[in-house]
Amino acid sequence: MDLYQHFRTEEQPFIDQVVDWREQVERQYIPVLSDFLDPREQLIYRSIIGHDEQFNLTFFGGSDRSERKRAILAPFYEVVEEENYKLTILQGQYNAKFVSLSHRDLLGTVMSLGLHRKKLGDLIVEDGQFQIICDRDLAMYLQMNIDKIKNTRINLHEASQEDILTPSYEWKAKDGTVSSTRLDAILKEIYQISRQKAQHLIEKEAVKINHRTVNNSSFSLQPGDLISLKSYGRSQVVDILGETKKQKIRIKTAKLK
Repeated sequence: MDLYQHFRTEEQPFIDQVVDWREQVERQYIPVLSDFLDPREQLIYRSIIGHDEQFNLTFFGGSDRSERKRAILAPFYEVVEEENYKLTILQGQYNAKFVSLSHRDLLGTVMSLGLHRKKLGDLIVEDGQFQIICDRDLAMYLQMNIDKIKNTRINLHEASQEDILTPSYEWKAKDGTVSSTRLDAILKEIYQISRQKAQHLIEKEAVKINHRTVNNSSFSLQPGDLISLKSYGRSQVVDILGETKKQKIRIKTAKLK
């Protein structure tokens, strides 16, 4: 079976990586730990491994509500513990009365160090506190190099698993129908804007899919895709449920409240 036919062309390198991980486990009988994966990559990983009983595939990103998670692929008999994911939770404080700190501010500061996004899990910002979930080997580097965000001095320290922040946001799920899985059609459904408006925003590079800018209105969305539309918020394609009798496509989406 040709694995590639079920996925996008640009996803082929990740598919190759998953196949390589699977072969490593088959040959060496030892677990393989991934970097942090977005929801779409998690879905691809599950799709490729499927229900193969010789493997134990698990995901963890710090909490049950984590968006970005590391995966461990292990032989079926291997017991996987949270410690095996090699996560560190870094926490900082700021005075919310005088400083407004957003997820974008925190991400911009971290990425300005030249790091790859795959080494970072969720970034959580709540009133007066923020946390960075990261690869354990990266924690000391971040502590040594991040001492200021938006001209505000901060001090990063390790937090325990029990102290992980729970994001206050919620995803609101919704079922709907679209004429196609094109990006402009799905933006119209999720954000209740005209298709022409959606196309204009796409052309202006105001849309990101899985953290990558997409400027093609005909781009086809798939389950697990994360959408970020500037000034409108974030959403997700949860599932594609098939066609209606009128040949419309039924989809389940979720929007960040």
